[in-house]
Amino acid sequence: MRLLSRAVAAAALVCLLGLSTVSSAQAPAPSPIPAPRAPPTAAVTPAPAVPTPVVIPGVTPLPGPELEAFVDGVIRDAIDADHIPGVTVSVVQNGQTVLKKGYGFAKLQPTARPVDPDRTLFRLASISKTFTWIAVMREVEAGRMRLDSPINLYLPEQVQVRDQGFTTPVRVRDLMTHTPGFEDRALGQLFERDPARVRPQLVYLRQERPRRVFEPGTTPAYSNYGVNLAGAALAYVSQQPFERIIERDITGPLGMTRTTFRDPYPARPDLPAPMPASLAADVADGFFWTGAGWRKRPYEFTSHGAPAGGASSTAADMARYMTMILNGGTLDSAVIYNPGTAAGFRTPQWRPHPGVAGPARGFLAFPLPGGRTGWGHDGALLSFRSSMILVPELGLGVFIAANGESGERLTAELAGRIVQRFYGPAPTLPAPGSQWLKANASAFQGQYVADRRAFHGLERLIGLVNGRVEVRVTDAGVLVISGRNGTSRWIPVGTTGQFRQADGWRTLAFEMNNGRAVRYIPGHGANAYQRVGVFGAMGWFTNLGLLTLIASLATLCGVGLRMRLRDYRETPMQRRVSLIQNTQSALWLLAAVTAGVWLGKTGDVAAIFFDWPGGWLLTASSCALVATILSAANLVLLPLVWRGGRRVDSWTLGRKLRFTATALIFAAFSVVLALWGAIYPWAS
Repeated sequence: MRLLSRAVAAAALVCLLGLSTVSSAQAPAPSPIPAPRAPPTAAVTPAPAVPTPVVIPGVTPLPGPELEAFVDGVIRDAIDADHIPGVTVSVVQNGQTVLKKGYGFAKLQPTARPVDPDRTLFRLASISKTFTWIAVMREVEAGRMRLDSPINLYLPEQVQVRDQGFTTPVRVRDLMTHTPGFEDRALGQLFERDPARVRPQLVYLRQERPRRVFEPGTTPAYSNYGVNLAGAALAYVSQQPFERIIERDITGPLGMTRTTFRDPYPARPDLPAPMPASLAADVADGFFWTGAGWRKRPYEFTSHGAPAGGASSTAADMARYMTMILNGGTLDSAVIYNPGTAAGFRTPQWRPHPGVAGPARGFLAFPLPGGRTGWGHDGALLSFRSSMILVPELGLGVFIAANGESGERLTAELAGRIVQRFYGPAPTLPAPGSQWLKANASAFQGQYVADRRAFHGLERLIGLVNGRVEVRVTDAGVLVISGRNGTSRWIPVGTTGQFRQADGWRTLAFEMNNGRAVRYIPGHGANAYQRVGVFGAMGWFTNLGLLTLIASLATLCGVGLRMRLRDYRETPMQRRVSLIQNTQSALWLLAAVTAGVWLGKTGDVAAIFFDWPGGWLLTASSCALVATILSAANLVLLPLVWRGGRRVDSWTLGRKLRFTATALIFAAFSVVLALWGAIYPWAS
């Protein structure tokens, strides 16, 4: 069971938070593509003429040559260290494109094609959400939508949010702040590999409706489904397809001719028109690193959830988009939104904690060096990572995207490194630890689980394993958070539960109750991690799982030994319960084997998402379910095992004790599996 924790944790993503399985009938993966020795760098394309920039008082504009040299070094180092196939980047400031460049490769077959910042489209993933919120705010400006109105007012009946026991309706504002209270499900449905399986948006929203688990407006739990609902509301209010709304109101007026929310699937009457062939030919391929080379992944179809993550664009187009946002909603002669809306995109609308900025009408906050705050969004698909961060006080915008999952560190850090390099403060040695934190270590130490996860079925199990982090305090007084995204170190700011990164610029805040942390919230404010109780700790799952395997093996070995010694002393009832326990043991071992086969197929996260849950995992869950039912039966029959007393035809005291211990281990593990969602194969 420790293997389950490690393998699943290694396989899953950062925001998207979810997983899936490889079917036993999956076609063989293509051979890895060897990495070229030195990925070329595409030439910088001169930016078109622009009006004279408006320099922000007190802010020295970025020096173009120095910026280019610095970014070149950062990206080339990351390409080599993290095995990133291709990167595209643009930096704007004061109405000008200061840098626009491509690195590495967009495609490797049939021939290598370098990234072109003007032509190559990268998948934007969740940066797409900013387009959706801009379109929503245009409807708010026009008076056709209200932020404090229930979202159901703007949705067709078949996809309206149901009560599910909650009396407070989900508002438009709740969707913007990622507080609608939905669980977050992704496996087997967030992305599609086969274009024939792509569903119309309303069908998808109806069929994949998540459960409501929190009161609206109370708990930050990032929700792709919530943003997709907002896109459906836009289409319903405007009586236009979502893709057409974006083209008519945003990308068209801005001249973003190489930006699209359409997917390159064969045309179907029930789906939006596909991506034009002229754009589809220039979409970068997605890759993952195998150790022997890059392996191309299939295209991830997202049109059923386009408002949450369906956009593709070039660095050049994103430069225009960022310039428009920094200009307060205008670019050249195009006016996309008014000054009031512009201010809302850089002003927190809801704070989950006094130490956290919180989202600003869908734009997330990014703590930056020097105490500055950027606004924008990052994104992750299976094979793409991206980030767009705007720093209004510097007139600065940074966009970067990579076509490999290993580009996460680079895309997450580039904007902050640019701000630190050119606007300070200069990097310093890591801050010393805190004696206060060391003295209060028990208030923070423990395991925490993300609120952004599934809360039922087999996906609940994946969320509880994959969304878990360990918080501890070192002897030096430094708080360390360890999880699937690695390890980070934090130093307290004061004594109220606020922390800053020891060797960086990020922040987070713990919510305290009677001097004890109950949850913590990262600086962007779009998610929270709840502290788990004693019985929710990972040790119960792994240790009881290990004991169950040992007990199962011992039980079956004992059967063989007794048959060889011809030891058949037992009452009729003892014979029956022994048969039940032997069957249980075989089922537990079969569950472990089939789960192990499933885990062996999860080295590529795409296999988890595309093929969830798969035959092997369903078999493991079904075996565990039957074993759990037999555990309950054995507990009921356990008193009858002991009625044999000291009769010659009864078990010995030692065998009764061994049987009882095994029955209790099986029952305890069954309870844990039930609580963690592992024995519900029908709710996958």
